[in-house]
Amino acid sequence: MGFPKFLIEGKPRRIEQLQINVQKKLNCGPRKLNISITKLANAYRHPNILAEFIAGQLKNRVSFRKAMKKAIELTEQAGTKGVQVQIAGRIDGKEIARVEWIREGRVPLQTIRAKIDYCSYPVRTIYGVLGIKVWIFVN
Repeated sequence: MGFPKFLIEGKPRRIEQLQINVQKKLNCGPRKLNISITKLANAYRHPNILAEFIAGQLKNRVSFRKAMKKAIELTEQAGTKGVQVQIAGRIDGKEIARVEWIREGRVPLQTIRAKIDYCSYPVRTIYGVLGIKVWIFVN
C-alpha cells in the first residue's frame, strides 16, 4: 500500500473485515488466510497512486491544472526520469469535452525497451466522468 496508515489508523477491524471478505470470495473453507500490509518506499512512483491522488483533487473541485502540476512535482521528488499526465472529459464542467496533458522530463512511448508504468483511471465528478491517464518513465 502507498499509505497504510489510512487503513490501520481508522479502525483495526477493517483489516479483519477485509480478511473475512477475501476468504468468502476465495472459498478457503477451514484454512486461515493471512493478510500483511507493507508500505511502498516511494508511493508516488506508482501511476495508480498518482492517478488516485489526482482523482481526489478533482473530486474536491481543485483546478485540474493545479492538480496535474502538483502530481508531477510529487513524482519528480520520488526520483523518476519523466512523467506524463492526461485528463480527458468535461474539464471544469465545460459544455464541450476536451483533452489536456502535461509532460515533464522524458517519456519515450515509442521505445520498446523503456520501462514505462501506465495507468488509466476513470473518476466521477459532479460534471460527469473524467478519464485520467498517467505514464511514468522509471529508467
